[in-house]
Amino acid sequence: MFGKIRAALLIAGICMLPALAWAGQPFDAKAFQASQAAGKAILVDVTAPWCPTCKRQRPIVEQIRKDRPDLVVYEVDFDTGKDALRQLRVQNQSTLIVFRGTSEVGRSTGDTDARSIGALVAKAF
Repeated sequence: MFGKIRAALLIAGICMLPALAWAGQPFDAKAFQASQAAGKAILVDVTAPWCPTCKRQRPIVEQIRKDRPDLVVYEVDFDTGKDALRQLRVQNQSTLIVFRGTSEVGRSTGDTDARSIGALVAKAF
């Protein structure tokens, strides 16, 4: 009986954990190309759930997205987004790529400084 109660409490506790917040929408090649064709400011965030640097970048990217509602943010999962990684020529997780339309205007890998990430994104505006 106690085993069933403990299992029920464990399941309830897991269900109450907050979902991992995503800073952007999942990368979709067609949506990305449409954003580029529209001349939008775009940030591509290459991330992995196991990456400590990505976890430090997450709140910075979320804040930038909130501060710049006209910025389109796409997230590429480093483990599953291999086609996107090839298309974007990315070799490492924690890579941030900024576009203004079809032009790449900046790229960084492993940066966790809010000011420099903000400056990187500002290049798209």
